[in-house]
Amino acid sequence: MNNRGINFRTLLFFFVLIPVMFFGLLYSQLLNIIDPTGDSFNKVTAWWGRFSAKLFGISIEVIGQENYSPEKNYLVISNHAGMADIPLLLGTMHLNLRFVAKEELGKIPLFGNVIKHAGFVMIKRGQNREALKSLLAASDVLKSGRSVHIFPEGTRSADGKLLPFKRGAFLVAQKGGAPVLPVTIIGSHLITPKKSLKINKGKITIIIAPPLTPSLFNSVEELRDASSRIIANNLTRYSNN
Repeated sequence: MNNRGINFRTLLFFFVLIPVMFFGLLYSQLLNIIDPTGDSFNKVTAWWGRFSAKLFGISIEVIGQENYSPEKNYLVISNHAGMADIPLLLGTMHLNLRFVAKEELGKIPLFGNVIKHAGFVMIKRGQNREALKSLLAASDVLKSGRSVHIFPEGTRSADGKLLPFKRGAFLVAQKGGAPVLPVTIIGSHLITPKKSLKINKGKITIIIAPPLTPSLFNSVEELRDASSRIIANNLTRYSNN
């Protein structure tokens, strides 16, 4: 790993956030027994996201809150440039939100058990049938009235530039029958740089665009390309502000 240096915020992560997460997971294990829908766990993760931002000195500007309704459900798609993306989205998006996560996370003791029982969707890597099958399980979460988040790039961008979108996320939207909510995240690659243990303070801008209705598009590819254009345009527009 390059640039392995640590800083004060890295120590906060290990000696403050990790213990808080551990006890939070124990509490969440109990919550998931009492409330197997995972809705109570969602409130815990939202608090965790806000706590993490305050702990590391991250300020968040949200643009476009009026473009979605907390009472509705969406397939939320966004660019992915930092490890901070998930807690920041959980802390700022006023939605009953579940994430699609890589299968390996589901195998972590306690953590994996908690997020799986809360309705997070574990996806196999690759382009084979099993990978697509696990991804499409997210459409069942949408049908249950909850929102789902997917990073359609499939991996983190090292420099904050947008990577090509894969079509799988938009198959989920089509099958789940929920609007696609394009979200742009700016600045997270500077907070938690790829291949580094450093955690930096800074500002994150989150831009929420108006939702897209899948049935208005002629194909999954057309929906994918429209979503990618919106996020790319907002990256360009707000990065220069």
